[in-house]
Amino acid sequence: MASFKPTKVQFLPKLGEKVTEETLYWKNYKTCTCFCEIHLYFPLELNPFQNCCYFTRFRDTAYGGRFRGDGKLLVAGSEEGLIRLFDISGRVALRQFKGHSKAVHMTSFLSDGFRVVSGSDDLSCRVWDVPSAVELSSLTQHTDYIRALAPSKLNPDLFVTGSYDHTVKVFDMRSGSSVMTMQHGHPVECVLLYPSEVLLVSTGGRYVKVWDLLKGGQELVSLKNHHKTVTCACVSSVGNKLLTGSLDRHVKVYNSSYKVAHNFDCDASILSMAIAPDDEALAVGMTNGVLSVRHRRHQKDKETLTSRRRRGPSYQVFVKGKNFAPRQDDFLVSKPVKQYLRKYDKQLKSFEVSKALDTALQTWTRTSKPDVTVAVIIELNRRGTLKNALAGRNEESLTKILNFLLKHIFDPRFSRPLLMVGDIVLDLYQQVFHESPVVERLLQRLMEVLGREAELQQELLQVLGILDTLFTSLTPRKEVAALAAPPVAQESQLQAA
Repeated sequence: MASFKPTKVQFLPKLGEKVTEETLYWKNYKTCTCFCEIHLYFPLELNPFQNCCYFTRFRDTAYGGRFRGDGKLLVAGSEEGLIRLFDISGRVALRQFKGHSKAVHMTSFLSDGFRVVSGSDDLSCRVWDVPSAVELSSLTQHTDYIRALAPSKLNPDLFVTGSYDHTVKVFDMRSGSSVMTMQHGHPVECVLLYPSEVLLVSTGGRYVKVWDLLKGGQELVSLKNHHKTVTCACVSSVGNKLLTGSLDRHVKVYNSSYKVAHNFDCDASILSMAIAPDDEALAVGMTNGVLSVRHRRHQKDKETLTSRRRRGPSYQVFVKGKNFAPRQDDFLVSKPVKQYLRKYDKQLKSFEVSKALDTALQTWTRTSKPDVTVAVIIELNRRGTLKNALAGRNEESLTKILNFLLKHIFDPRFSRPLLMVGDIVLDLYQQVFHESPVVERLLQRLMEVLGREAELQQELLQVLGILDTLFTSLTPRKEVAALAAPPVAQESQLQAA
């Protein structure tokens, strides 16, 4: 009898986007989390999330904390309508600005460092003088809550605001009014200026819009890649890549052509986001009170981890003599290599086809390596025992099979063998599926998706036929010259006859 051959698992690459340099760049981030008064975190410490400084001078919720350019002062709004200015070294409130009648969600320093701008739910945007704590200006051109603010770093008199009235306004302190207005179309959650301050980004609803300020606020592109409201945005230091965060728990990274280059998954809906200089860390604040910080791994760190994973002496003993090259006069005695089989291969060798299929349908295998499960199904079909392996199953095992079919039956890599499995399952259990409500529901779903897939394939075949006809009609035809004798030659032949 021939020796048993293990099941051959074919590696089929998953269809998707090509792996680019940008994708590899953004994949090198390691996630750490901490639970978040105002806390300050220093990411370069040995314990990067040990809170080193916090402020508790607020009677109610604090909003919109922003640093000054030199990092020595911090300004923040609050639910009570007050704005407080803190000294980082002393944790003392140096100034308190009063004037807003409702909650202040956005605060920031202007680029000169001596003025603070704030946006409130009382529909006003105010500018304050830091040395004297006096209100310099009050702008009331919005008609709804102001929830977005971005000061210009190149011009100390310019700043941008976004409101729930669906508008984005650019204010100039010299004129005391807005000099540009853009209609976002949804309540604006965040506004962002690119470093060159030629482009402006606004987020609200499911849309991310980019505006050209040199062309009077002309809309350049409108992105709709999120499934829920986009709450925040930032720009990376390397390459000026745009990052957006949403309530759908995803952070998306866009390339220079505004195509999604990478995607980060988070544990909860995202409310705020910031990226460190040189893209060393990405901080994300979520609705569950968790601050997630991802640190980018460098090539040196990878080499260090690789060097730590050196194999011990047992591996050296195991491979001892493997690389020995015999001499020409040596007599070589071959030793049979022991064959190590997987669990499902051992069961297939013992003709336990049902147990082999159960092993291939274990939770880790069918979720992490569905190609192994499909390889076992193909091997059972080759042996002619697939129907026997699928027959006589209880509700739990049949539910696993149906869930696996519903998840992977439309994958082009697995569609052919899984369609065959679906047909066999329907033939075996169509008469008794009403005994279990769970199996009945899954079988009905399977029949529906198979019917839709069949209709879709038929429509695609019709489209393919139309395209073949169209391409055939567009192909230039080569005219075949008639093989007829010239008229003069014909007359001479007649006269000779």
